[in-house]
Amino acid sequence: MTVNILIVGAGAVGAFYASRLAQVPAVQVSVICRSNYQVVKANGFSVTSPQYGSFTFRPQQTFANPKEAVDSEIEWDYIVVSTKALPDVSDDSVILQGLVKGTHTAIVLIQNGLGVEEPYTKRFPSAVILSAVTIVSAAQTSHGVIKHNRWTRISIGPYLPASGSTSTTAAAAEEQIAIESNRNFVQLLQAGGIKDAEAYSSSKLQMVRWHKIAINASMNPSAVLSGGSTNNAMSTDPELYLHLKGVMEEVLSTAPKVLGTPLPKEFATSEAILRSTQRNASGSKPSMLLDWESGKTMELEVILGNPIRIAREKGLEMPRLQSLYALLRMAQENREAQKRSSKI
Repeated sequence: MTVNILIVGAGAVGAFYASRLAQVPAVQVSVICRSNYQVVKANGFSVTSPQYGSFTFRPQQTFANPKEAVDSEIEWDYIVVSTKALPDVSDDSVILQGLVKGTHTAIVLIQNGLGVEEPYTKRFPSAVILSAVTIVSAAQTSHGVIKHNRWTRISIGPYLPASGSTSTTAAAAEEQIAIESNRNFVQLLQAGGIKDAEAYSSSKLQMVRWHKIAINASMNPSAVLSGGSTNNAMSTDPELYLHLKGVMEEVLSTAPKVLGTPLPKEFATSEAILRSTQRNASGSKPSMLLDWESGKTMELEVILGNPIRIAREKGLEMPRLQSLYALLRMAQENREAQKRSSKI
């Protein structure tokens, strides 16, 4: 039986995982492209990888917009969303309107941050939502050209928010469907060569998200506020090391209180994360810094704002995170105001 997968946000990460899923027999992968549409429509994606070599991935269908995907009348088994999560700019769940077919379609969210699932659960309450966290390093060096640099790991779990409006029997059935869908998708990735794709429970996946927040919420904002520092440079500076460690530990100590479960022992400590960063002398810049330098909107809400709000709902404060959020949000607002005034 054919499995139809649609990729929404066919940038570096989306295209990389799409190219691996497409290696699986009976899997047909289509994409919705934006700026890279013309090139991908004509030539597909050119992918280079130290692990998988060089190859061309030609999507089953290449759509210029969501309407084309709707008009194709394909029933999608999985819709993979790998766009940047910018809830302060737009609600990307609207893109999936007409594409999600009730419980038949599972939505896979490969996005940074916390709270990214909420817009989709509100718009598609009967759909299966799978939440994914990846550490893959990949870049789209030019339209349709994907360079996979390192890592492939992706952790995926069903998103199962508590619901008092559903009977126990119905909730159990829905949960089982979500768990099965999650397991099947992970198996597809593994069959495509992503050997470290791993299925998690709903609660443990949220802990994975908090653990990644400890990294992103410390290094991303600090790179911008320190004037363009790389992760390696910050981790080897004595004062910035203490700052990064303080932010990480604030997040890692808050997560168990929010989720009601201890941090798994196998998760890396702040010291281990920083030691690894010190060993990586490649000088890579975090994504928020790259967005800032190119004048794009940063993922402030899902990386900083949402964790603060989620913690406050539990009566908890994260003062280090709050300071970073307040400073960067104002910096972004000031820059946007300057852009508007320069156009007058």
